[in-house]
Amino acid sequence: MRRSALALALVLAASASALAQQKRPLGVVDMIQLPAIQDPQLSPDGATIVFVLDGPDWKANRRLGHLYRIGADGTGQAQLTFGERGESSPRWSPDGRRIAFLARRGDDTTSQIYVLDAGGGEARRVTTHTTAPGDLTWAPDSRLLFFTAANAPNAAKKEKQRLQDDVYAFEETNFEHEHLWVTDLEGATTQITFGDYSVTDYTLSPSGSTVAMTRAPSPLLEHMRNSEVWVMDANGGNARRITTNEVVESEPLVSPDGAEVLFTADANERFEPYFNDKLFVAPRAGGAARVLLPDVPYQVTNAQWTPDGRAIVFVANHGVHAELMQVEVATRRVTALTNGDHTVGNWRFHARTGTHVFTLNTPARPGEIHLLAPGAAMRRVTRVFDHVDTTFAVARQERLTWKGQDGATVEGLLYYPVNYRPGQRYPLLVFTHGGPAASDTFGFSPEAQVYAGKGYAVLRPNYRGSTGYGDTFLREMRNGYFKQAHLDVLAGADAVIAMGVADPDRLLKKGWSAGGHMTNKLVTFTTRFKAASSGAGAANWISMYAQSDHRAFRTPWFGGTPWQVAAPIDLYWEHSPLRHVANVKTPTLFLVGQEDPRVPMPQSVEMYRALKYNGVPTRLWVAPREGHGWAELRHVLFRVQIELEWFQKWLSSGDYEWEVAPGDPPALQRPAIQ
Repeated sequence: MRRSALALALVLAASASALAQQKRPLGVVDMIQLPAIQDPQLSPDGATIVFVLDGPDWKANRRLGHLYRIGADGTGQAQLTFGERGESSPRWSPDGRRIAFLARRGDDTTSQIYVLDAGGGEARRVTTHTTAPGDLTWAPDSRLLFFTAANAPNAAKKEKQRLQDDVYAFEETNFEHEHLWVTDLEGATTQITFGDYSVTDYTLSPSGSTVAMTRAPSPLLEHMRNSEVWVMDANGGNARRITTNEVVESEPLVSPDGAEVLFTADANERFEPYFNDKLFVAPRAGGAARVLLPDVPYQVTNAQWTPDGRAIVFVANHGVHAELMQVEVATRRVTALTNGDHTVGNWRFHARTGTHVFTLNTPARPGEIHLLAPGAAMRRVTRVFDHVDTTFAVARQERLTWKGQDGATVEGLLYYPVNYRPGQRYPLLVFTHGGPAASDTFGFSPEAQVYAGKGYAVLRPNYRGSTGYGDTFLREMRNGYFKQAHLDVLAGADAVIAMGVADPDRLLKKGWSAGGHMTNKLVTFTTRFKAASSGAGAANWISMYAQSDHRAFRTPWFGGTPWQVAAPIDLYWEHSPLRHVANVKTPTLFLVGQEDPRVPMPQSVEMYRALKYNGVPTRLWVAPREGHGWAELRHVLFRVQIELEWFQKWLSSGDYEWEVAPGDPPALQRPAIQ
């Protein structure tokens, strides 16, 4: 019997090995082809979920989303919409009879509100608004839809545009304010808010009588720190200001009894900026707001009252994982509703049933829709990514901790190479996140999986300045950006080397935005990396301060502006990668969007020209039409592969074989880097 059991075990092991060998690594085109689930919405009766499933449209050269529905029990998934330009933002009417969504169809010049009967049939257009509606909310009686939209240019401005007499005052007249509107189902539309401000966020109370909103001097990112929380009647009357500070508030929500207003802000109890986002509650009648959980290490990314108003449910970023949590308002007792090596996203709370609907992103599978009902175990609803399990060899992902230079504990995620063999050392790609007030969390990272499939280990470190590790960890960048952050990253690479996984002579570095800043710093600080790629990275903090559309974080980083009396210019310059660019020996690639407002193209040009002048191998690739992140499919296909080719070249690993878009002839393959 023992021999039979042993024989059976050997057969099963051999079968498992053969199955694993049949799976293939994720390729670059595979990465782009992966669909994504967005915006799941549970029907009023809790029986059906409507969601957006998006994927690549190579003809349109962008991703398009369509509406799908599925039973809450996981059965009957079906596509509801098929528009050539896609659809978004599905919202159930409270009576469950209709689904509103946004789309641009036929002769629409911009997106409009459409309504589809829940039983099926053709959707009909409700609005013919001059500017695109957004942020849809049904009134409780299912007869009205609230939305935000920009004001239309007046007749004089339109005539000037027609005549090209269109000189404008920068950040003064080159935008239109966003306001709150309401429409009935026949398209009769009424503007609710008026004035020299923009509505940047709003929620409607369960009774439909009250609107909580944030108002800012303009829709420009530069002015978001001047936004404030307001409450008013749903018809626009009796507006009352709730906050007065210089921090960004989000997600305002009136309590079920109408007495208090909940919101989140990246501040402490004194409303000083640049902290992990926290929960605040303020009296609606006026008075100071109070922070509910001032000293917790995690960051709050979403929040909603329970129906009885006694508790608040929220999503908490814990560094490498994100969870659902709940706090009792009176006692401040916190309960974790989920816990695991995963990331909760797209969360919605269904107040009528107390059910949570969300996507759960895990190391082995991208975000599927899950439900969590009171007293029940969490369960998966969709099976969109079953093909990932059966088709691709997925890299193992592991939480890793190490000590920074000053002894602080730092955390990150390590992706092992596909078909990893203990005792063998691999090239290590150090891949740093943007923000920097963000963190890399457990989940299926397609780009990291591509590298792992090509034999790389990938480290994603949550360096100093990341969220989810407490305010001290986040605020370490104050009065000097590169104090410990870059040292944390290098210490993480050393930890993977000490594990016997990484080859110390084959280290690579890449990142975008703050990840690009980090790349620029590291190549000026060390020659340990064989090659590097910097996407939308800063070169000169002084010029960057004026060029960018966002300054709120950069002022505390350096203790003041570059323009004030006794400006901290020396600190700005000392922490600028350009200050030490003469030290660079690492072959470095630069990538940037031509229309990037956040880290504008001149920053990449400065680094590129410095390396070029100093004889360091470098190239700068610019994507037309792209902003801070590249979105066009062919640009993404190029970006990932030009980096893979660059790294392979400087690792002396032979020529990289380019993939082409589906339907393209092999002739469109990129030539190798010369």
